[in-house]
Amino acid sequence: MKNQFINHKKILVAVIALLAVTATVVIYIQLVGIGVLAVSDASDGKVYGMYPVRVGDTFSIGFIHSVNKSPLIDYYEIKADGIYVEKTVYYGFGAGVQTELSEGEKLEYGQDGSMIVSGFDKKIPDLTYFVGTVSDHTLRINEGKDISLRDLCGRNSRVRFSYMKWKFF
Repeated sequence: MKNQFINHKKILVAVIALLAVTATVVIYIQLVGIGVLAVSDASDGKVYGMYPVRVGDTFSIGFIHSVNKSPLIDYYEIKADGIYVEKTVYYGFGAGVQTELSEGEKLEYGQDGSMIVSGFDKKIPDLTYFVGTVSDHTLRINEGKDISLRDLCGRNSRVRFSYMKWKFF
């Protein structure tokens, strides 16, 4: 009988501890929020996906350039106040591809023949892309797996990327 009482007491203590931890997490998320990269329809705001990110995380959008038909990848960084463009990697010149450097920017060449323009560090308040009809656009967060924007959002979608703090309520 005494053993049974001790087991119930241990279970009660464990349940109370679990509830306390859960409440702490919920309160923290509600007060501070969890950083997310939100992918939404730029017209009506419909959310296609939300991906957890932290300040300092990076993501990229890759696609085949419509004019010169070569890959182009834009790299972004999450900062406390939003999304910043950091560099662009491309493999061929053509209309719509940067041909001149501004102050603070630099051009380097990758081992794979790519041209890397960096040094932007510019906040992008409204980051939108049109998802391709001929070739896909892909999202990659922190060098993870590629996410097809065509599969996620559909062809010809105008997609907005934003950094926000997600809360329960």
